[in-house]
Amino acid sequence: MNWQEFTALLVLATAMSFSPGPNTTLSTALAANGGLPRAMRFVFAVPVGWTLLLVLSAAGIGALVVAVPSLRWAIKAVGVAYLLWLAWKLSGSASLGQADGAQLRIGFGQGVLLQFVNIKAWLLALTLVAGWIAGQPDALRRFAIVAPVMLVYAFASNFTYAMAGALLRNWLTQGARLLWFNRAMAAVLVLTAWWMASV
Repeated sequence: MNWQEFTALLVLATAMSFSPGPNTTLSTALAANGGLPRAMRFVFAVPVGWTLLLVLSAAGIGALVVAVPSLRWAIKAVGVAYLLWLAWKLSGSASLGQADGAQLRIGFGQGVLLQFVNIKAWLLALTLVAGWIAGQPDALRRFAIVAPVMLVYAFASNFTYAMAGALLRNWLTQGARLLWFNRAMAAVLVLTAWWMASV
């Protein structure tokens, strides 16, 4: 992989990882409601799940998902339904800890599995496989470069969003700010679900 390809990889990784999506929105909301330590389970789950998705895409599962429309539709439907359910739970949370506790409990396993119904994650994995790995004579070496880069970006972006949520925590305790913050985060999840349904 030459330096131009590597630079293009870093630009794509930055744009896709740090733009809002289901992972970054949930990282922010979990940290704002339950604190940074509670959000860290999800923050660590995202890169693990995403790396597994990239491995499967590189192994050919991604091509199967693209080739079988009903499979792609099923992944999309489950992902959209899950995001809408999370948005509904989050939109009613008005006290700190409520969303992470009774309303919005997302553990490490759920965070990993969320990647497999996240259309944004699938699109990125398929783009990386098609553009940087598949059909190349040094495909394994390229995968050994791409996977760690994307793992670092997945962690860094979700940790950054979680830090932002944690920094807002004290400000959100006043009045109805938390409720409106959670409703805004729920709206982002709904918009993400709408986008996922349309691609």
